[in-house]
Amino acid sequence: MNLKNLEKRLTYLTANAIRDYRMIEEGDRIMVCLSGGKDSYAMLDILRLLQTRAPVRFELIAVNLDQKQPGWPEHVLPEYLDAVGVPYRILEQDTYSVVKRVLPEGKTLCSLCSRLRRGALYTAAEEMRCTKIALGHHRDDLIETLFLNMFYGGKLATMPPKLKSNDGRHVVIRPLAYVPERYLERYAELREFPIIPCNLCGSQENLKRARIKQMIRQWEQDDPKRLNIILRSIQNVRPSHLGDTDLYDFESLTGSVADMPDPITGEQDAFAELWGQGEPRAYPV
Repeated sequence: MNLKNLEKRLTYLTANAIRDYRMIEEGDRIMVCLSGGKDSYAMLDILRLLQTRAPVRFELIAVNLDQKQPGWPEHVLPEYLDAVGVPYRILEQDTYSVVKRVLPEGKTLCSLCSRLRRGALYTAAEEMRCTKIALGHHRDDLIETLFLNMFYGGKLATMPPKLKSNDGRHVVIRPLAYVPERYLERYAELREFPIIPCNLCGSQENLKRARIKQMIRQWEQDDPKRLNIILRSIQNVRPSHLGDTDLYDFESLTGSVADMPDPITGEQDAFAELWGQGEPRAYPV
């Protein structure tokens, strides 16, 4: 796929996600989180293209968090952003030392690192009066997170395309939610972005996410439509066909016999007495 056709495909998928989840509205001031990786470079590029065509007016400001990793090329992002004419701000916070000090060698760093980054970005967004925070997670990230949570966390959850922070003060959007990672890899190659590798998570080869990524890549090779079908399932949830008693009232589903009075006691519902009360118990694993 050449650059022109790929650009059309990326803008189409991104615009659809923005429309479906009402990610961008009139007058929005959007913080575009730029890490130096292929995904965030592409997100900034595509949002700039859509900015000239969208039916609403919105601002973009690129923000990078300099985490003080050893050898971090501080000049790369400012030079790139100056060249393309995008307003930006570089935040400086030594999260690298914190993560390396707190976590033992060999432990997964991503969770703590992401929490520290999130706090810094939320603070900056408030100071800069940004209405939305745009992250570069793509379709494959959403699917990987779904299976990570299922296989290792015991829950059905993923990264939502749009999210309100726990304190209700920030709205996070993921405009690339419909975009396959392979498109972004090719786009970064054609656009020759100055990619900066991460020395924290990028150096951890045995992450669970890497194993999940390998699994879904194989699925996509076997059936190119499979990952889009999985993505569609995230958007088509049937609580009555799962097992979460907080989402669906299974207890009220009774048959005609259960609705009849107990023949001995005359009571309408002997279920609790017969089966006991308390929290549902899962089968042992």
